[in-house]
Amino acid sequence: MNLSPRKFRAYNLLQLRRLTLQIDRLESSLQGLKTEELAKRSRSLRYRVLAGEPDLKVLPEAFALVRELGVRTLNMRLFDVQLIGGAALHLGKIAVMQTGEGKTLTAAAPLYLASLAGKGAHLLTANDYLAQRDAESLRPLYAALGLTVGYITSESSPAERRQAYACDITYSTAKEVGFDFLRDRLRQRQQMLGIESKFSSLVGSAEESIDESVQRPFYYAIVDEADNLLIDEARTPLVVSGLGEGGLNRAPLFRWASQVVAKFSDEDYEREDAKRQINLTTSGRKLARQLAAVPEIAPFPLLEVYGQLELALVVQHYYARDRHYVIRDGEVVIVDEFTGRLAEGRKWRTGLHQAIEAREQLEITAETEEVARVTIQHLFSKYERLAGMTGTIGNSANELKTIYGTPVIEVPTHRPPRRLAYPAIIARDDRERWLRIADEVESIYEEGRPILIGTRSIDKSQILSQILTQRGIPHEVLNAKEHAREAEIVAHAGEFRKVTVATNMAGRGTDIRLDAATLELGGLHVICSEMHDSARIDRQLIGRAGRQGDPGSYRQFLSLDDDILVQGLSAWQMRRLRKLSFVNEIPQQVARYFRLAQRRIEQRNFEGRKVLLYQENRRREIQIELGQDPYLDAIE
Repeated sequence: MNLSPRKFRAYNLLQLRRLTLQIDRLESSLQGLKTEELAKRSRSLRYRVLAGEPDLKVLPEAFALVRELGVRTLNMRLFDVQLIGGAALHLGKIAVMQTGEGKTLTAAAPLYLASLAGKGAHLLTANDYLAQRDAESLRPLYAALGLTVGYITSESSPAERRQAYACDITYSTAKEVGFDFLRDRLRQRQQMLGIESKFSSLVGSAEESIDESVQRPFYYAIVDEADNLLIDEARTPLVVSGLGEGGLNRAPLFRWASQVVAKFSDEDYEREDAKRQINLTTSGRKLARQLAAVPEIAPFPLLEVYGQLELALVVQHYYARDRHYVIRDGEVVIVDEFTGRLAEGRKWRTGLHQAIEAREQLEITAETEEVARVTIQHLFSKYERLAGMTGTIGNSANELKTIYGTPVIEVPTHRPPRRLAYPAIIARDDRERWLRIADEVESIYEEGRPILIGTRSIDKSQILSQILTQRGIPHEVLNAKEHAREAEIVAHAGEFRKVTVATNMAGRGTDIRLDAATLELGGLHVICSEMHDSARIDRQLIGRAGRQGDPGSYRQFLSLDDDILVQGLSAWQMRRLRKLSFVNEIPQQVARYFRLAQRRIEQRNFEGRKVLLYQENRRREIQIELGQDPYLDAIE
């Protein structure tokens, strides 16, 4: 991956501060110019960059222009720490900026500077909502600088995508950019073949020209919420699927397995909770053979019958409606575990999606086969220059530098943080946890402070909502089912006595603004109802309070029923934990089990990402040796 020269990437915080001093010295001279004169200065900078003048010589004036026009068009001025963050992004670093420090505006300066080369600059964020919001909110600034800006969401048409990529600056998600990359590659393969193929329904007719590709070559990208996109999302490759080649209709097998799976007892299978795998035992296979003695199952091989029953058991034990997926218009729609949003158009592979459809008694959709794939790591390797920003890097700095070559730098905060941490509370079971959360909500609600309660899934947000309703506490619920009202709910979440129950949708990029009254009362109070698999996601939620030096507080509520304990602790550790006695405040010996479980899951996921990267690299090497396209030609 070709980033900025090593000597520039090695810039430390002191050297970045010196760059901001150069920018500060230009500020007063620009304040006396008319907006039209500033636009002329911007055009002059473009000519200088295209003529080959080094970026670092242009940077002070470019950033000063963004600062001055930001004040005029948005009534927002870049602070020195934001200029430091922007300079770090220009130099190909991961800028760690605490939540609420204004990363959206920070990115505008390096995006502007990169766009002057005429090759396009991308801002890749966590979800469609943020991509559209940030592009629209900064459009007046970019227009004043003489730039065009576009955004791409899952609902964008091919023509809209092509137009957005042609803009000077493009906002989108990594998934949309990745899928467009794969579809363009399929389109080129289709055009070269000159015939209809299995990709036809994905890319259009064979008559389309290569010129109809929506993207142009990748140049510069800033990855917003870099820890999420470069680490969490990197576990799953981006895959474009098409309909299979036909063969035996497996719908009867899916339905049969879903119906008979309830007849299997614990002795008939073994569970591996950490891997979400289930294997039939000898008694389970014997029962399977007996149950399979029906005409509709006769055409299927016995090993396929065993595998389908194991898959039905996996669905039964590890996949819950309104947690991992929702039913909408008679279809199974996946809920993204990291963002809490609906993953439109995505399907689980290897028959899992069809097994869930059978469980929900829906129409069984046709199984698909993989026709194109790319990992997040290889997608970002296509950029000449890559940078990122995040508020929660945790222990992942070494992973980012090793895999992506992006050094990490901590950017200081504009104001000292004032966020208070209340002692965590542990409950014996889920019911006790929700009741104690409701008690705390009642208490804080009477004070008048706004409250944000983070939950891990839709169903849990609904459980808490019912309890609050029973207690007569007015509140709003923000989850994937209420995504249409997201902007409205967030806009009022910081007001007097506002209570918001939310999934991870409120965890990243959500700026809850407080009015003067709620600031006087102590600011936003955040309740974390359950630990996540990654401590970084917990910190994202906590970071909604105490933003930009505002007052705020948070408290974690934990339960011995938490999924994280089942996935992260051994059986004997779980038994020991349940034997421990505790009081309202978590004793140290109990608290450490939750932290231990979280660290184990984080380490397991890290190992999984390393294995995936190794496998994908090896796969690419083999395909290149065979003269195949590493993105289109799957190895069976």
